[in-house]
Amino acid sequence: MFHTILSIFHVIACFFLILVVLLQQGKGGGLGAAFGSAATRQVFGGRGAGNLLTRLTAISAAIFMTTSVTLAYLASTGDKTLKEEAAELEKHPAP
Repeated sequence: MFHTILSIFHVIACFFLILVVLLQQGKGGGLGAAFGSAATRQVFGGRGAGNLLTRLTAISAAIFMTTSVTLAYLASTGDKTLKEEAAELEKHPAP
């Protein structure tokens, strides 16, 4: 149950991270410039877009990395359980 909820949260964090990165204005303008420079300034303010999007990127990246490490740990503990079960079956084979 926890693994499923964490996987769903991980996918949501992934899509949010992609969205935030694509909204940032790069050298060529990026997706944020698709709305027009005036519209972007009205929504985020003159320099507020950089600070807000930078913070959102850092937070969402941290959440994404944390969920990645947690899911990897949960997957590796499942492997250990399978190995223990296989070792026990070798000791006591079924008739």
